[in-house]
Amino acid sequence: MRVTKKIKAEQLRRLSIAYAGEGTMLKYTSPFTLLVAVVLSAQCTDKRVNIITDRIFPRLDTPEKMGALTQAELEREIHDCGLYKSKAKNLLGMCHMLSEEYDGKVPEDFDKLVKLPGVGRKTANVVRSVVWGYPAIAVDTHVFRVANRLKLATGTTPLEVEEGLQKAIPKKDWSAAHHWLIWHGRRVCHARKPDCETCILQDVCPSCTVSVPPWKG
Repeated sequence: MRVTKKIKAEQLRRLSIAYAGEGTMLKYTSPFTLLVAVVLSAQCTDKRVNIITDRIFPRLDTPEKMGALTQAELEREIHDCGLYKSKAKNLLGMCHMLSEEYDGKVPEDFDKLVKLPGVGRKTANVVRSVVWGYPAIAVDTHVFRVANRLKLATGTTPLEVEEGLQKAIPKKDWSAAHHWLIWHGRRVCHARKPDCETCILQDVCPSCTVSVPPWKG
């Protein structure tokens, strides 16, 4: 199947209906708590992250409070999260930098965000999009997988896929489409075995394993 601009628009139209109003699954109460949750979510499910943050945020919801812990103490707090040792180190570095350079506040500026320990493009895009409404597409494993399977945007790196999605999706829809792709990856287009039998994109997906008549448009 040759994925034309018309087919991409149809893919997005259907996703927008199926996942209308869906946002981040992560629980947060402030820019800082969202930033922490996104850092913890690397190679860890959002469900697991929410269990951890439900436990720690009542006590550790500011850079000052979390930054007062030792490395060993923070490791114990987040021990049930993947890569907890490196995440604890990054979170402490992030807390100290926020306290010392930004008066304890998470900066809105992208370049300032990615200078924080443990914060890359994906994390910065998520926080800026969710908290302040900046148009952004954060490419996590779900977005990367679904975009490539749909050929909505193809690439071998998250940055290539991000740039491809920015071209394929109207800028006003970037932030919403980011969530559409995530939820579709979670619910239908699974990594090991996509549920093509129930997928709403069967006839407009070049990777579909179900034999269906092609979309006429």
